[in-house]
Amino acid sequence: METKIPFEGKYITFKGKPLVREKNIICYGNMEDKYYLFLMILTNKKVGGVEVPDKILVQILSTEEKNKIIKQGEKSGLYDALDIGMIWLERALASAK
Repeated sequence: METKIPFEGKYITFKGKPLVREKNIICYGNMEDKYYLFLMILTNKKVGGVEVPDKILVQILSTEEKNKIIKQGEKSGLYDALDIGMIWLERALASAK
């Protein structure tokens, strides 16, 4: 039986926003903002004997309307997914002001 210990303290931040990963899900952004970035690792591949994320679902989700997808796409590689996702998030947050 797996026991989960609640995470207490500070989250890892990247460019001033929280970055949280649990298994194949990565969430980036402040939950007090109108939108946040949601990444789901769909497939992995082996590179030099190490498994790395390959296909990644990228979504901008609303914090106000549960599960409302603002923008969605799919990218190859974590770098490209996080890069385009952060651009989408910045634009969505700027247009919400």
